[in-house]
Amino acid sequence: MMEFRVEDMTCNHCVSNITKAVKGADAGASVDIDLQNHLVKVEGASDPEEIADAIRDAGYTPVQKK
Repeated sequence: MMEFRVEDMTCNHCVSNITKAVKGADAGASVDIDLQNHLVKVEGASDPEEIADAIRDAGYTPVQKK
């Protein structure tokens, strides 16, 4: 599992955009978003940089948690 902190994710519209972006990068990935804590958890994806790029392309600033 990979986890990203996305501070500029502020509403349910953001959640929808990020979910679509992650699914667009890897359709088989499972996305769990905690809006209150600004966390995006992705399971089943193989390339964290590809997921981060997809979130960036959607207009957000992901920071991968180690």
